[in-house]
Formats: sequence, C-alpha cells, structure tokens
Amino acid sequence: MKFEGIYTPIVTPHRDDFSIDYDRLSEVVEFLIEAGVNGIISAGTTGEYYAQSMEERFELMAFLHKQINNRVTYIVGTGAIRTEESIEYAKQAVKVGADALLVATPPYAVPTEHEVALHALAIDQAANLPIMLYNYPGRMGVNMGEEFLDHIGRSANFCAIKESSGDVNRIHTLTCDYPDIQLSCGMDDQALEFFAWGARSWVCAGSNFAPEIHIAMYQACAVAGDFEKGRRIMSAMMPLMRVLEQGGKFIQCVKHGLTTRGLPVGPPRKPLQNLDESDKTKLEEVLRVMNTTFNQID
Repeated sequence: MKFEGIYTPIVTPHRDDFSIDYDRLSEVVEFLIEAGVNGIISAGTTGEYYAQSMEERFELMAFLHKQINNRVTYIVGTGAIRTEESIEYAKQAVKVGADALLVATPPYAVPTEHEVALHALAIDQAANLPIMLYNYPGRMGVNMGEEFLDHIGRSANFCAIKESSGDVNRIHTLTCDYPDIQLSCGMDDQALEFFAWGARSWVCAGSNFAPEIHIAMYQACAVAGDFEKGRRIMSAMMPLMRVLEQGGKFIQCVKHGLTTRGLPVGPPRKPLQNLDESDKTKLEEVLRVMNTTFNQID
C-alpha cells in the first residue's frame, strides 16, 4: 500500500458532558474530505483514544468507516498498553473495513525494542492489514530503532512509519537504510526536511482545522518539487508549529482551531482542560497571520 498525501488524525468532538458528539464528527469528516485530505485516522493521539473505553473506540471505528464511505483512506489506531487490547482493536478494524492500521509502541510499559517488535508482529498476525508504524519516543519512552526495524522486516505489511522523534538523523537512517519502509512526516515543524528526503505523506493534526495550507505544502514539495515555494509556506506555518509542538496544549489548540472554522468540537476529556481566553486569543492571532501570509504566496 502506498501512503501519499495528507492524513488527518481526526479529533473526537464532545458535548459539554464529555459524551461523543457524532453529529459534529460527521461534519468534521465532510469538512476534511471536501478540503482534499487523502486519509483520516481514528484513535490517534489527537482523537484522545487514551481517554476512551474499548466500546467507545469500537463505535467510533464503525461510525467513521460508514461516514467516510471509501472516499479517502481510513486508518485505525491500535494504541494500548496491553498487546491483547491492541490485537482486539486490530481485529475490530478488520471487521469494520479499515484500509490500514496505525501501530505505536505501548505507552508507559517501556518495553525493549525486541518486545515492541513482538507486539507489532502480533498485531500484524491478527489483522493482516497494511501498517503504518508510529515512532514517538518522547511520548512512549521507547524508540523504534534498528533492532526493532530489522525484526519487523520479515513482514511486508509494515509499509510506512510516521516518524515523530524530532531527530533529523532518523530521517537519514530510515531513508538510506530502510528504503522499503515509506517515510511519513510525523513532526510538523520538520515537514520541509521530510519532503526533501523523499517523504510522500504527512500525518498532521493541524490539518484538522487548516487542511488547505497543509495540502499546499505537500503539493509544493512532494508533487511539484518546488522547495522554494515549500520554504515560503513552511515559514508561514512555523509560528503555528511552535504553538502546537512547544505550547504544551496540543489537543486543546487543535480543537479550538476547529472552532475558528465554525466547527466547535467541545472540550478535551480530563485531565486536559480547555484553553483559557488568553491562549485562545494567542492562537487566533497566529492563525490570522498565517492565513494572511499564506494567501500572499504565489
């Protein structure tokens, strides 16, 4: 399977009582598809999967598959601490008709690379779907290093890796030493570097509320090879990247970003709290300047 384009790890809209707002979720799906994203990911970090029950995650899987209706690629995240739970999510993804899986390191447990490989291979064996790996050592505490990559190489289902380590050297290693694993940008402020090294996809939470500029960045670099234009677009995006990557309120900012597009998606689930008015104003100003600058790019 080829992963190409913009893949949005979709938010989970909530009502004021923190129940899932499926009506709003359907509106967000339609907004993203109309904007031109290439794929939608459920149960990503941005979707707050860690704050959901297994039953809720199953319901979301089925709902999103039906709403997307094969119009774009549908990827399901299998994140969980226990391998057995990840396998259940993978099996359910097969049942609902997902196109691929997103497989991350189990959080908190801090397994060895060999143990992470066994975890990933067990999910693969249970589902037999194309897999995009998700390497995020800053959140999971473990890196999908060379021992891991060598071990999982026995299965052709491991098609791609969303690389979110922030280490540019990892881009070099993956591109040069593991060319059979497609490189996907998972660190938004390094998108230009990823595309320069041949990445053909970008998994970006910001595309929930600003799909147009993310798509334009992909089109300029990965499709047209116009890295001069890509640098100008990335320069316009950098203040937003700093807010998202370094502000400490990632999911809250993404959700408020959707509110600015006329799609209020409610609060994050606890322990996270909504942005205060000062943070909202700051984000709105960053978005205003970004959009003004982007609209001036030829």
